Amino acid sequence: MRSQHRWAIATCTAVLLVGCASTPSPQEGARLSPEARDYLTEALDLIQQQSLHRAEVDWKTVRAQAFDRVGEARTPAETYPAINGALGALGDRHSHFFPPAEAGEVDGDPDVVDAPPARQLPNRIGYLALPSVKGSDRTYAEYVRQGRAAAAATDRAGACGWVVDLRDETGGGMWAPLAVAGPILGDGPVGGFVTPDGKRAVWSIRGGVPYQDDTPQASAEGVTPLTVPNPPVAVLTARRTGSAGEAVTIAFIGRPATRSFGQQTFGVPTGNAPHRLSDGAVIVLTGAAETDRTGHVHDGPIHPDEEIDTPARKGTDPTLDAATAWLSAQPACKS
Repeated sequence: MRSQHRWAIATCTAVLLVGCASTPSPQEGARLSPEARDYLTEALDLIQQQSLHRAEVDWKTVRAQAFDRVGEARTPAETYPAINGALGALGDRHSHFFPPAEAGEVDGDPDVVDAPPARQLPNRIGYLALPSVKGSDRTYAEYVRQGRAAAAATDRAGACGWVVDLRDETGGGMWAPLAVAGPILGDGPVGGFVTPDGKRAVWSIRGGVPYQDDTPQASAEGVTPLTVPNPPVAVLTARRTGSAGEAVTIAFIGRPATRSFGQQTFGVPTGNAPHRLSDGAVIVLTGAAETDRTGHVHDGPIHPDEEIDTPARKGTDPTLDAATAWLSAQPACKS
C-alpha cells in the first residue's frame, strides 16, 4: 500500500542533488564504480536523514550491508536491491522503491478516476463511499468535482446523518477524499503530521476545504454546505483501509456524534513523500507519523469503535447494517 501524502515538512528536496550526499568511508563502495557508489550513497543519505524511524536503525550496519550487497556494481541500476534492502530495514511497511520503468506507478493513471459514489439509504441516511485515488492534479480535481456533486445531490434529497465508507480507501492521495468529505467533517482541526524531531503540520477543514497549516490542498469550487449542519456520522473501515484511507479515518476520530464500524485498518497511518533520484527512480519514503485532532499519535492498525467480524454474504452487509442502525437511533434521524 502506498500513500502520496503531500506533507510539506520534508527537510530535503525531492530530487537528490550533489552536495546532499555524505562522503562514504574508505570501506564503503571500494569495489564500485564512482557512479554506482555516489548513487547508492545519496540514496542511503536520503533514507537515513528523512526516515520516520531513523533513530531506531543501526545505520552503520545497514550501510555496510548495502555496500556488501552490491558487490562490484558499475551502474545505478545494480544498486537497486541494496536500496530496497535499506528500506526494508526501516520496518515501516510503507516506504517503497520504484525503478525508472515503474516510477509512473507513483502518480497513477491520470485518465482513470474512480469517483466517489453517494446515495440515500432508508431512514434519510446519506451514504458516501471514498475509494482510493492517485494520479495527476487533474485526476484529483475530477475526483473532488464528481464526489462533491454526488454528496451534494444526496444531501439535497434530505440526509439526517451520513455513512462514510472507507473500506475501499486503500491508499493514494489523502487530500482529494478529505476535500469530498470536508462539509461532513465540519470546519476545524482534524489531524496532522509530526516528524521525529517534533515538527508538526496541522490538517484542518475551512469552508469545506482541507488545509495543511495555512495552505489549501484543494479548490473550493463545488463546495456545498450541508442542509443539516454537524450531522451524526458512521465511518466504515476494513483491513484493507490503509495509508491515505487511514488518514481520512483519523480525521473523523474525535469528531462529535461520530462512531466507527467494521474491522481494524491495515496499519500504516504515516505520511509519505516521493523523492526522485537522478536516473528517474523514485523512493517513496515514510517521514512523518499522523495524529488525530486530540494530538494522539497513531501507530499501527486503527480499531473501530464497533468491531464487526461477521462475514458478508451475498446481498448482506453486516457492517453497513450496524452503522445504519446506530444512525437511525440518533436524535437528528429520529425526528
